[in-house]
Amino acid sequence: MHKTLLAEFTAREGAEAAVARLILDYARKVREEDGNLAFDVYTKASNPRAYWIFEAYRDEDAFQAHLKAPYGAPFNTALAPLIEEEASVLTFLEACQ
Repeated sequence: MHKTLLAEFTAREGAEAAVARLILDYARKVREEDGNLAFDVYTKASNPRAYWIFEAYRDEDAFQAHLKAPYGAPFNTALAPLIEEEASVLTFLEACQ
């Protein structure tokens, strides 16, 4: 079964360009992961500082491999001071059947 989630965070005022560069670079790396099915980066039309990232992985093992990727921790460390939240807010999703 696929592992699907939505990650949300808000760039601090003045950090918009840095956050955009950081998340787009990270997205390119994640999309190359063997088990990644989607890593789509969005901003809210009403608030371009608010990011929504839709992520889908082949299965739980692929998601765990994503969490262990060597570029994940440096990304989160670099992102933390640039966003309003303490960290990305994760919402795990299940498909309706």
